[in-house]
Amino acid sequence: MQQSTQNKGKVLPRKRVPEKMADVLSGIRVPDLPYPARKLSPDAVSDWGPLLLSCWTEQRDEPVTHVIRSVSLTWSVRQINSAYVADRIMGVFLKTSGLHPELARRIARLRFFFAWRMNLEGAGALHETLIQWLDSLQDCRGWSASGGRSARAILDQLDALIIAVSGSFDSGDIEPVLVFCRQWEEDATRREQQNDRLRQRLLETEQGAARQRRAEQTARALVGRALQNRQLPQAVVNFIFDHWFGLLKQIVWEEGTEGENWRHAGKLLEWLVWIGDPGLSDRDRNRLYTVGEQIGDRITDVWNRVQKNPLEEKALEGVQSVMVARLRGETPDLVPALPTDNRFSWDSAWLTFSEPAEADVSPLKGKWYVEGEGAKERRRFFFALLPDTCEVLWTNGAGVKLGVQPWARFVAGLDSGTLRSLPPLKPFGEVLAETVTSLSVVLDRQKLQRAKAAKEAKARADALRREKDEAERRQREEETARQEELTRSEQAAEAQRVADEEAEQDRLLREKVAAAQQLVDGIKLGGWIVEEGSGKGQDSVRLKLAVRINASKKLVFVDRLGLNRREFLVDELVDEIVAGRIRVLGASAEFDETLSRVVGRIRVGRN
Repeated sequence: MQQSTQNKGKVLPRKRVPEKMADVLSGIRVPDLPYPARKLSPDAVSDWGPLLLSCWTEQRDEPVTHVIRSVSLTWSVRQINSAYVADRIMGVFLKTSGLHPELARRIARLRFFFAWRMNLEGAGALHETLIQWLDSLQDCRGWSASGGRSARAILDQLDALIIAVSGSFDSGDIEPVLVFCRQWEEDATRREQQNDRLRQRLLETEQGAARQRRAEQTARALVGRALQNRQLPQAVVNFIFDHWFGLLKQIVWEEGTEGENWRHAGKLLEWLVWIGDPGLSDRDRNRLYTVGEQIGDRITDVWNRVQKNPLEEKALEGVQSVMVARLRGETPDLVPALPTDNRFSWDSAWLTFSEPAEADVSPLKGKWYVEGEGAKERRRFFFALLPDTCEVLWTNGAGVKLGVQPWARFVAGLDSGTLRSLPPLKPFGEVLAETVTSLSVVLDRQKLQRAKAAKEAKARADALRREKDEAERRQREEETARQEELTRSEQAAEAQRVADEEAEQDRLLREKVAAAQQLVDGIKLGGWIVEEGSGKGQDSVRLKLAVRINASKKLVFVDRLGLNRREFLVDELVDEIVAGRIRVLGASAEFDETLSRVVGRIRVGRN
């Protein structure tokens, strides 16, 4: 999940952190985490206490979310969010706490404990005492994995934290952890009181040692510069190293290098070298006499001003004997003025020694500095700048000396980047507030997205419902139109059928009339017809054509006796034959057959 940029200007107040954390634990959703597909009953949720306790006991650095994804168990939304929030808080703590990586990594393993407590108590999981203890870890910002006693003491205390957290897992109560935090605070108070005394004692001791070191090195530098590449009588060399070197150190210790005694002592050292080196003194014999007369008194005078005890009489015997030999023009045996095996080291920079400006030192003093990376990282506290040697006094912040470093090398280390200032530490409470603020921003954005998605889903559902209603309406209209069209088609078909049937009946009627007309035309005089009885119980009557009157198209029929005369017009007779009330004898079989065919076709047409 993309991490939102934390805006320091809008970090939640500490009082509102629990409220927002409760919202985050219940509402946030993180991609790629194994959330359940539906709400689970309490019995269906797996107990992760033993798993988290095992991870804590083994001091694993694996995130809680990786642990819960590595096992095939069922986790609730609350458990998954608790794991994510605990990982997120301790992940930010690892990056921003400013503690040594090893120390921060051990503290970050509390993610297992935090996840367990968040699932149980929600926002109340991070007790104020626990937060205060985590904030107080800033006092350990100078801790380094040096293996020293103070470093081991912190690790031993963190080993006790393992026992306290394990006891909390076993008892289901946070009290063992709170007891550990209170005990840590009490121990820290006692240590700070002791550290104040250690720091004061260390400063006094190191200032004295620096003063002595400056006296030693400055005297060495003056002697080394004077004797460099010189060969002198052994007596002069012995006097310089046995007596005058100690005097020079004493002057620097008591007065520094700005007084008259230092200037006179340095000048006398040059005279001793000048006298002892024939290459120098042979050039000016007159000056040799002058120096020879004064050097003994001058040496004694400077010695008496500096040292409490007078110079031994025999101390100058060797120098005086060399002086006499030189005045006689003799050249004594010469030896290298400085030891050839480099046992006498010196640095001329001590002669031009100057303290840096206070404006340059003040911004850098009293701060922590880091050298190295990762596990090899070493932290040191700039406790003081020793003015006599212009050296940085490094400590572990608790009054234990880690070493001294010349100011020039310190500045060079800063410029090259090998030595860097420790960034400002971020207290755990601030990490917690910023992380919860960041997650609450994500949660608010997710809520807006969910509301927007719900609104869009409702709009889509309404649109689908309207589309469905419209489709159903169109379907009903289409069905109605189809039914109407079907009805019209059926009506048209029925009308066409009726019309066809009527047309067929008309045609058959015409054929029947034509057939009847042929029968009537074919009746000859004497031809017989049978008139069916018109009522019930009446018998049919046979009649014989007696007369055909073509002009009036009239046929006259009589019965067998010539009586019961009946007259029919041709058209009437045809109609009667078609109606079946009269039959023409002789041609009746043919007519009946024709009539049957016509009637059959009429019936088929109706069906």
